[in-house]
Amino acid sequence: MAPKNPKDLALAPVAAAIDLNLQHLRDKSPSELDFSMALAMNRDTAGAGRDERAAWVCFEATREVDMHAWEAAISDDSDRLHLSGGSVTLDLGLSAGIMDYIKHGAA
Repeated sequence: MAPKNPKDLALAPVAAAIDLNLQHLRDKSPSELDFSMALAMNRDTAGAGRDERAAWVCFEATREVDMHAWEAAISDDSDRLHLSGGSVTLDLGLSAGIMDYIKHGAA
């Protein structure tokens, strides 16, 4: 698949940087993820809903990443981080622990 616009050329570096950011979260339990999010967000995470947890994971995934105008969002089923904004889209799979954390919290 050939890039259709200059923005498409930045997709691979953006996706690779996001993947590197997710590495430190992948093998954590939901309670460990909650602790990491509380530290990263500098806030109490108790009582947070699914949308807040998804936003926190997305923030951590994109922290210090030059997004080159690509947009990142957690999918509605909490299974993927969706990158959009160019002529193509890309979904990065999330680990079971991250998915469980987004869906159910620290339980």
